[in-house]
Amino acid sequence: MIEAVIFDLDGTLIHLPIDYERLFQEFSKIMKTNELQPLTEKISRIDSKTRKKIFEAWDELELLASKEMIINDEGISLYKKFSGTPKALVTMQGKALVQEVIDRLGLSFNFAITREDSLDRVHQLQIATQRLETQSHNVLFVGDTEEDNLAAKKVGCQFLRVRE
Repeated sequence: MIEAVIFDLDGTLIHLPIDYERLFQEFSKIMKTNELQPLTEKISRIDSKTRKKIFEAWDELELLASKEMIINDEGISLYKKFSGTPKALVTMQGKALVQEVIDRLGLSFNFAITREDSLDRVHQLQIATQRLETQSHNVLFVGDTEEDNLAAKKVGCQFLRVRE
């Protein structure tokens, strides 16, 4: 039984054409290294001042890309299907972009978990499940990647993959 739904953002509800080459160049400058992989682990381990600069650069490029975002019809159709169900959003995008997308598309979530909250998808799902006040096996996670599927399995959520 599905009591709540958690949606991923990029690739699931929208496609965000981020200039990743430029983004990684900015990160390299800020972090003073070309060794950026695995990115989320590297960012998790840097000091808060540097992380703030990284997130600001990331926000800037995401908001720039949002002007060209494409709606994923399959993801939005599922969002509408579960309109009466408690919903959360988990994303590696930032709060600024999330608010922009929610406002532009007229979406509504009980809450959103962004990279500012956690850079780990499993942890994001754990936070969301707890805040939705339901057991993980009653939660459907809608995402677009194998990593999303694996995270759902680790947390014990049901998973539905949308086409990218």
